[in-house]
Amino acid sequence: MTRVAAAALRNFARDILHAAGTPRDDAALWAETLVWANLRGVDSHGVLRIPRYLDWIASGEIKPAAEMKLLKAAGAIALLDADRAPGPVAMARAMEEAIAAARRVHVGWCVARGITHAGAVGHFALRAAAQGMAGLVMTASVPLMAWPGSRGAVVSTNPIAIAIPAGRHPPLLLDMATATVALGKIMSAKQAGTPIPSDWGVDAEGNPTTDAAAVATLTPMAGAKGAGLSLMIECLTSLAAGNPVLAPAMKGRKGTNMNGVAIAVDVAAFGDGDAFAADVDELAAVVAEQPTAPGVDQLMVPGERGDAERVRRERDGVPVPAGVWKQLVEAAGKLGVAVPEVG
Repeated sequence: MTRVAAAALRNFARDILHAAGTPRDDAALWAETLVWANLRGVDSHGVLRIPRYLDWIASGEIKPAAEMKLLKAAGAIALLDADRAPGPVAMARAMEEAIAAARRVHVGWCVARGITHAGAVGHFALRAAAQGMAGLVMTASVPLMAWPGSRGAVVSTNPIAIAIPAGRHPPLLLDMATATVALGKIMSAKQAGTPIPSDWGVDAEGNPTTDAAAVATLTPMAGAKGAGLSLMIECLTSLAAGNPVLAPAMKGRKGTNMNGVAIAVDVAAFGDGDAFAADVDELAAVVAEQPTAPGVDQLMVPGERGDAERVRRERDGVPVPAGVWKQLVEAAGKLGVAVPEVG
């Protein structure tokens, strides 16, 4: 592992993405999202993604300087044409629109059409929590995951994140894929050359495999439940946006078509916002006070593990696998970007 200070890694990622054609402010936002994932221990959605993003920029799958347009804004809803912008840039804008609507009518729901890979979507849900609102973010993409009984991919690993504002306690954050694990975790194992549990994915014949390189299709979380949730996210994002993804892909359309939804809810509209925040604090505290099973040190509510890991990595630096660091350095060399000193 190469350890890199968080600020240096953010700047390095920003400079690479900017050199690849992304406007500087957008590149900074994109890099912030990636390193936020690394800091919280979600390395599968961190800077290891940059080489693939550069490939997608080169092929036109991602438009680094996209021209996003707000197509509709009426009451609580908004429809954003993302124009294949970098996913974090598009979803940050979508959440901005949702929060603006929630300030007017207490709830905001923005569908973003034509985004690209958004990374760890909890980052955008937390933008609502920072404004004292509940945030919910979902994205939908091409088939990557089996349907119960299928040999190949039918649905995607469509993620969902929910952030709840608190008082003294940090916001609660649930951020999960609908697969048993996110594709990025298998990418990480493939990079590291380590085996994976046999229930993470199946090979081209539909058989379980422990070889990350042999995974052709992911498995859904909790079987039919995860697959069904993914399908419903497709309905609430892609179909609502008038931009279906799954059906056209299974009929042979190529590419990385994606859509997203950002929702903000003004929880204070139901009563006393301070009382709500205090209740969230109490809930987190009471959960932590419950007796633990043998071998368990403490109970944690959603978000606490990532919060603790962020403190450690901000202090000690972000660990980046040697293979990933080599790819980043090579990309920087091609783009004329300076490489930071590392420990």
